[in-house]
Amino acid sequence: MMTVLAIAALAAASPQGVLLLDPVSRQLLDAHNRERAAVEAPPLQWDPNLARSAIFYGPVLAASGRLQHSPRASRPGQRENLWRGTARAYLPSQMVGSWASEKRVFRPGIFPAVSVTGNWVDVSHYTQMIWRTTTRVGCGVYRTRQWDYLICRYSPPGNADGRRVP
Repeated sequence: MMTVLAIAALAAASPQGVLLLDPVSRQLLDAHNRERAAVEAPPLQWDPNLARSAIFYGPVLAASGRLQHSPRASRPGQRENLWRGTARAYLPSQMVGSWASEKRVFRPGIFPAVSVTGNWVDVSHYTQMIWRTTTRVGCGVYRTRQWDYLICRYSPPGNADGRRVP
């Protein structure tokens, strides 16, 4: 049986027009913004449309059994971070924390030359999280009996060749 753990439909506007997030979405956004604050990047705003498109990719990941990015043509103007872990074993902050842990091999510079390992893929989740010109994020957690899949979508996209990080 597959169920959706978090989806943007749980977000609603308050009478003051403030977006109210469900607890999982709030934790995912807060984890991103802690990393951004550490490098003095402006905070991200939650985007329910990005979250909705992210969660709809969950069944595709579950059916394939692997982490494979969605085709860029299916998400114009967006980038995507993916994560998979044992179902019910990780908090949302730990899921995002796995991407944030890439900062240990990150070095500021011009993308893609931003990893002390010489391989930009080693820091690509982290660099997307802290990309200064990215302003919005939306995520969803898709759960199967065995796995939790975290899909986050970002706009405007980061990880652009020839641009400074952070």
